[in-house]
Amino acid sequence: MNMIDIENLSFTYGGKVEALKNVSLCVKKGEWVTILGHNGSGKSTLAKLIVGLLKPQKGTIRVDGVELSERTVHDIRKKVGIVFQNPDNQFVGVTVRDDIAFGLENLRIPREEMIERIEHYAKRVDMYSYLNKEPQALSGGQKQRVAIAGILAMRTEVIIFDEATSMLDPDGRKRILSYMRKLRDDGVTVVTITHDMREAVQSDRIVVLKDGEILKADKSEDVLKDKETLEKSNLELLLPLEVLHGLEHKKSTNEEIKEFLWQLSLNG
Repeated sequence: MNMIDIENLSFTYGGKVEALKNVSLCVKKGEWVTILGHNGSGKSTLAKLIVGLLKPQKGTIRVDGVELSERTVHDIRKKVGIVFQNPDNQFVGVTVRDDIAFGLENLRIPREEMIERIEHYAKRVDMYSYLNKEPQALSGGQKQRVAIAGILAMRTEVIIFDEATSMLDPDGRKRILSYMRKLRDDGVTVVTITHDMREAVQSDRIVVLKDGEILKADKSEDVLKDKETLEKSNLELLLPLEVLHGLEHKKSTNEEIKEFLWQLSLNG
């Protein structure tokens, strides 16, 4: 069954800039889908439309069978959580504990259950020992983990990560990607918004966006093997993919392969 259904979705900023043009796609329950695209491709606009931060000008969005509207947006936000690029924009509490509690208070969760959820999900993202810390005492990666804990504590069925690792160091990025895998394995529907192939390669399916339109939507492995689509998308390829595509269908000598790899290293 599909968790998210999008049909003929269009959105224009200021009546001039077309961010999305008749986009249609679906995300199955428990699936990890990456929306992959360069800056300006429309991927973040799509994320904001799904959670009701923007209103579609054309088309429909359904979450778990319920069409998104002004009447249903509050209920849909109970099912869909979003983690943004800059964790400072999401930190609303004086301490880590207060921040995780914020969404639970809005849901009017009883105090005893709230305390239990805060501690449980803080432990799950390795932030339990930081519950009484103030945000300025945390690193970017730690703040992102707090944001994830806050969404998890609300027990949403979908989590959207909108460029959530772009400001992190390599270790922080690996940890967040590890949480994404754990969420998917636990049955949570995960949608990753990114321009980074390193994230996309780990998901179940990739949707490639360019100039507000879908170039391709398929299994991650099949998309990453599609040289033509990747070239059209203007995305930076992972080095192994550059090597694979560069040597494909070539009967090169060892010396030619060495020269090819050397040129790649110089360009990188």
